[in-house]
Amino acid sequence: MSVEKISKQTTNLTAAAFIEKLSAYQSNAELEKIARYFKTEEDDYGAGDQFIGVRMGQVFEVAKAFVSMPVQEIEKLLESPVHEYRAGAVSIMDFRARDKKTTEDVKKALFELYLNRHDRINNWDLVDRAACFVVGSYLFDKPRAILYQLAVSENMWQRRTAMVSTSYFIRKGDLTDTFGIAEILINDREDLIHKAVGGWIRQAGTKNKVQLMAFLEKHAAIMPRTMLRYAIEHFDKSEREYYLNLKRID
Repeated sequence: MSVEKISKQTTNLTAAAFIEKLSAYQSNAELEKIARYFKTEEDDYGAGDQFIGVRMGQVFEVAKAFVSMPVQEIEKLLESPVHEYRAGAVSIMDFRARDKKTTEDVKKALFELYLNRHDRINNWDLVDRAACFVVGSYLFDKPRAILYQLAVSENMWQRRTAMVSTSYFIRKGDLTDTFGIAEILINDREDLIHKAVGGWIRQAGTKNKVQLMAFLEKHAAIMPRTMLRYAIEHFDKSEREYYLNLKRID
């Protein structure tokens, strides 16, 4: 069903109505794929998550139709143990934050909801879906101390939010916080933080390769190997070999 058709049928912008619409797309075949793709064990990432088996493309379509959902209803979606419903919640937040017609008050409410309910944004895909615009875009013309607080949090998803949120700054050519937060996270213990840091400083390097190379000259020897490999992925072979040779033997 197209977004237009869903939108025409959508007059009740509640969490319950969203769940009803999205659940119509449930697929056992998709559920099997998700089980292979996501780590869902109790002691692993996204502990306690439940999945019903809905493709992310369908989640996005329904989210677009519910983009005007009140913030308190979005929070109800975040409270669900079902991953796809929470993915819908952060998608609604993202689409709303991107909309030029969204007021500053609503953007602030979305930003505060994201931070206040970070306990429900508990996997890499949920962070990556919304942090850029819900957090980064909101903070672009404001003090950014909160990102440095998140970067030293015990919660790995808050640390990932600190890094991913700088994606919006990178879009605007502002790289200071990307490299500043990366420096804080250099010695992080989590692989998904290594990947985020490496990926986002690589993205910053597309704006200013010299700045990325200076960062690598300073830190390549101690960076986790995954982080370093992500960071230099777009370098030519000789450049990659140079920075890999700076890496100390683990």
